[in-house]
Amino acid sequence: MQQVLENLTELPSSTGAEEIDLIFLKGIMENPIVKSLAKDEVTLSFGIMPLKFREITPAQLCFNRTCEKDPDSISIFNNGRAHERLEDSKLEAVSDNNLELVNEILEDITPLINVDENVAELVGILKEPHFQSLLEAHDIVASKCYDSPPSSPEMNNSSINNQLLPVDAIRILGIHKRAGEPLGVTFRVENNDLVIARILHGGMIDRQGLLHVGDIIKEVNGHEVGNNPKELQELLKNISGSVTLKILPSYRDTITPQQVFVKCHFDYNPYNDNLIPCKEAGLKFSKGEILQIVNREDPNWWQASHVKEGGSAGLIPSQFLEEKRKAFVRRDWDNSGPFCGTISSKKKKKMMYLTTRNAEFDRHEIQIYEEVAKMPPFQRKTLVLIGAQGVGRRSLKNRFIVLNPTRFGTTVPFTSRKPREDEKDGQAYKFVSRSEMEADIKAGKYLEHGEYEGNLYGTKIDSILEVVQTGRTCILDVNPQALKVLRTSEFMPYVVFIAAPELETLRAMHKAVVDAGITTKLLTDSDLKKTVDESARIQRAYNHYFDLIIINDNLDKAFEKLQTAIEKLRMEPQWVPISWVY
Repeated sequence: MQQVLENLTELPSSTGAEEIDLIFLKGIMENPIVKSLAKDEVTLSFGIMPLKFREITPAQLCFNRTCEKDPDSISIFNNGRAHERLEDSKLEAVSDNNLELVNEILEDITPLINVDENVAELVGILKEPHFQSLLEAHDIVASKCYDSPPSSPEMNNSSINNQLLPVDAIRILGIHKRAGEPLGVTFRVENNDLVIARILHGGMIDRQGLLHVGDIIKEVNGHEVGNNPKELQELLKNISGSVTLKILPSYRDTITPQQVFVKCHFDYNPYNDNLIPCKEAGLKFSKGEILQIVNREDPNWWQASHVKEGGSAGLIPSQFLEEKRKAFVRRDWDNSGPFCGTISSKKKKKMMYLTTRNAEFDRHEIQIYEEVAKMPPFQRKTLVLIGAQGVGRRSLKNRFIVLNPTRFGTTVPFTSRKPREDEKDGQAYKFVSRSEMEADIKAGKYLEHGEYEGNLYGTKIDSILEVVQTGRTCILDVNPQALKVLRTSEFMPYVVFIAAPELETLRAMHKAVVDAGITTKLLTDSDLKKTVDESARIQRAYNHYFDLIIINDNLDKAFEKLQTAIEKLRMEPQWVPISWVY
């Protein structure tokens, strides 16, 4: 047979045989069963008996003689032996923890989904509920955890009988878990029953899809659960292997969750929260992190997961709950006392909103979550530098424009003062009459404006758009109150806060500039301290607007950090306010 197989490749040219017939013949001859039959035929024809026929019994001797008289009986016997071999081979499961292995693989490859499309497709397949359920079923069968649960003697006289429920209302579900592995579900007491309050997105129960919010848990492994949620949580947490649940379904329709992403504007640790129903189910996050909100049905507790780290969902306080906790008027920071930054003892202020006192109301604005969307890399229209006076914003702006004038530009401010002899209109300033400037201010054409020594100065909104329309990024060093106007899809700003360093560092930097002859303006310690205090005040009031914070303790290093951040915008995806996209 082996010689025939080796010569099959030469047959098409010599005999004209069809290639498809040769492939079919080759497949038959390479079949393990056919090879086994041929081997046994050769063994018997040479009189070599297999080991199990060496001890001849009368029946075997009779069979051998029959074979000598009737050769056809040999093939019948060989077919029987082949069938016997097939039946003897027993399939065994390689492992009973395939679901666990797949979850470990997902943890390793999930960070790569933004790099490789094939990885993203594989992650999507492995996370499919049907695929996860298939692995779960395989592991249960492989571990032989399919025994019938013991019946509960208490169920004969339990409250279920008193409720006169239909026979098909009770369901028995089986799951397989490891000790300490959370199920991803919380409970509440309703009418003296334990009811599923929420199912955490991405948890074991959510992946299986067997339980739903509102289902009543009656038994665990044949034992009644009572009405204590904490005891049930501990019981389910410590159980390993097969877990059988007897439930009363709620038959609620499931709603597909929307893709909602938020940027957090506060730090949260569930273990420090006395209101959370289950601290272990909470999700810890830091200010500036991006979370995906997967469930907002509960008015007080949302379910969310980390976008960067992935993993299962956890509980976070809702916008409504956190606003209630933070809804108070903060007292003013008082610098007149012996300690810097102490809280004033003045009473809380009660007033109607006045546009003239816009800045004061901004300081008390409550920021919890901001809905965002992910966008591919793009160049921002504006670069906004925020900071206290004297922290180096103008120096950074001028350096960017000088080094790359085709990519960066800035506006020319307007003023109502008369031009000096050496000044030309449109270079350092654009000169207009006071009446014209006042009319434009009243019409809302200025981003910001102010008065100095009896003359008006300001930045016109149209002048920003003129720079943007040339394809350049417009760099602005404006008052932080202007951020409310700028943070829209029209300007798409990248907001950088240039923070003042510590007082000692600022004093040393100022001395070095004066000694080098760069400036002749001398600042006192009082002036420098005002800069530090003003920087801290701006950061407290407008921190939620900032995309980046740079402490300017060295102008060259601050420039490098800012340049690196701007280059990343052109290469990496960005999370922007949802209003910029829709």
